[in-house]
Amino acid sequence: MTGSHNKTLAEKSIKGRTTGQFRCLYCFERVIPPKNATEYTCTKCGYAWRIWWFSPNEPRIRGPVWEKHEKLSREKMAEKGGA
Repeated sequence: MTGSHNKTLAEKSIKGRTTGQFRCLYCFERVIPPKNATEYTCTKCGYAWRIWWFSPNEPRIRGPVWEKHEKLSREKMAEKGGA
């Protein structure tokens, strides 16, 4: 053997993983919420997300904060001349 090590798919995935961050599901911007936050609003697009921490350093999106999404959608529709 030459001593080179072919990395497994899991090893490659771990190397590229970011901790403490997630991507906004609306604009795909990578965001870093404050530790233990339960809600976070994307600074780029303004959409709010409910957050779940499955470990102290790993936040994940649980879903949108519907009240804020509805308000934002109405504002965008009004700008475009909608209802």
